[in-house]
Amino acid sequence: MREQIRQIIVSACKELYDLEVIAEITRPDTEFGDYTTNVAMQLAKPLQRSPRDIAQEIVELLQNNEMIESAGVAGPGFINVMLENSALIDSLSEPVAQPLKDMKVLVEYSDPNPFKPLHAGHLYTTLVGDAIARLVENAGAETIRLNYGGDVGRHVGISMWAIMIKLGDNPVASLAEISDADRPSWMGECYVEGTRAFVEDEQAKVEILATNKKVYALHAEGDSESDFAQVYWTLRKNSYDFFRKLYTELQVTPFDRFVPESEVTPLGVKILEEQTKKGVFTPSDGAVIFDGEKYGLHTRVFINSEGLPTYEAKELGLMQTKWQDYKFDESIIITANEQLQYMQVVLKAIEQFEPEITLRTRHIVHGVVKSSGGVKMSSRAGNTLSAFDVLESARAAGEASGQATKEEVVLAAIKYAFIKNRIGGDIVYEPEESIATEGNSGPYLQYAHARAVSIIEKSTQNLQEFSTDMELDSSERTLLLKITEYPEVIELATKELAPHHICTYLYELAQTFNRFYENSKVIGSDRGAERLQLVKVYADTLKKGLELLGIHAPEIM
Repeated sequence: MREQIRQIIVSACKELYDLEVIAEITRPDTEFGDYTTNVAMQLAKPLQRSPRDIAQEIVELLQNNEMIESAGVAGPGFINVMLENSALIDSLSEPVAQPLKDMKVLVEYSDPNPFKPLHAGHLYTTLVGDAIARLVENAGAETIRLNYGGDVGRHVGISMWAIMIKLGDNPVASLAEISDADRPSWMGECYVEGTRAFVEDEQAKVEILATNKKVYALHAEGDSESDFAQVYWTLRKNSYDFFRKLYTELQVTPFDRFVPESEVTPLGVKILEEQTKKGVFTPSDGAVIFDGEKYGLHTRVFINSEGLPTYEAKELGLMQTKWQDYKFDESIIITANEQLQYMQVVLKAIEQFEPEITLRTRHIVHGVVKSSGGVKMSSRAGNTLSAFDVLESARAAGEASGQATKEEVVLAAIKYAFIKNRIGGDIVYEPEESIATEGNSGPYLQYAHARAVSIIEKSTQNLQEFSTDMELDSSERTLLLKITEYPEVIELATKELAPHHICTYLYELAQTFNRFYENSKVIGSDRGAERLQLVKVYADTLKKGLELLGIHAPEIM
């Protein structure tokens, strides 16, 4: 509907002034109208006239359009437009735009590392990434969900060093005594101990670096028989099983592919060798670097002085693998903001020899997840807030408040609490606030949907389709107008890859419905049939929005 109004205004400007304009159309507060534009102020300078006079001329022409009930001038020259009820009702049948139709889009998110705890930050990017992937898919794209994790690298060397010490002389047998359920947290403890030793003990540091090389070697040699290899492969599998268990519990859309670092590392090293010969990368004191300072960035190491590839080198292999395997139209990568500068350098390096990859890659960064006390959780420091800790805290908050703790409500609480924040800033998770059925929360919106369904089920009247000549009272029209905003919100959220817009809209929609229901009797009213249909359209809209966030819309709470 907004696009239709925009075209009407653009056409009016062309007819009146023979000028092409870019008309910005927004929704004002309902007392001012349905849509507003400042196009008259844009035209004031080229026409050398008062914007109010221009606005008045445009308004006079708009009032001849059958879709427009009324138009007026406000302030210095804003044009406010109110639609005919028939136009509002017609807009309910408009499909949501699919701007990504026939495009192939990769969405990479979650990205936990085996041998380390899956912490709250991974939970955040998993849930937000799932919502973004749903938005992309809803926009018509062939959507491929990727999960990239470090099964090689210094963190693995740190963990494996501590693990082998803990397991003792008979590591395979000792590992068998640790249950699969206990292994993830046990590996997390080993990682913390190994990290501490790496920092504080020079001998341990030497041994950890050697263990790191040993991990790379077992991949290169295909070793699966040695005790070290058996422990490594077993715990690597346990890690991925643990991740999959969490994803199932979170009810997120399954990933299409898990890409371990070990798979893409050889390609990354090959690219480095080729592009170093061409001058893209530079040998430096036994390492290989990319001089980012030439591009206003900073210099980063791609092969370290020990001859091992860094995260940057592996990233080269990952991006080239994506390009070779999918020839994507767009690649979306979601990470913590601490990787922003790192990724800028990697993309600039790739731009030197495969610019299409850089042009088609979109990197989104988010802040850190903190406890309600405001403390950042760090797996290295050992005060990790795990993904499962967050789930348990929501369950505990629900039980403490005496509210239902169905798993779908717990998931709604956490998902909404994370997604409602604009991506980029830090997130402070408050379990009690997230689980509440009042206020701006996931459970509140679930309750709002269930309440609407209950109203429909209690009524003995048949649902009646809207007629375009149906009269609407003010509360009915206000709710209908808010419902028609849905396609515009989805369009904005998709364009910006910002699902928080959906959260804001759904909360406002539920509040609008509450005001409608307070003022307009549904069951037993002489307008019950029409209002019941309005309740149904509202419930359907709420459900569609929640599903895009990965939140179940229950019919009973």
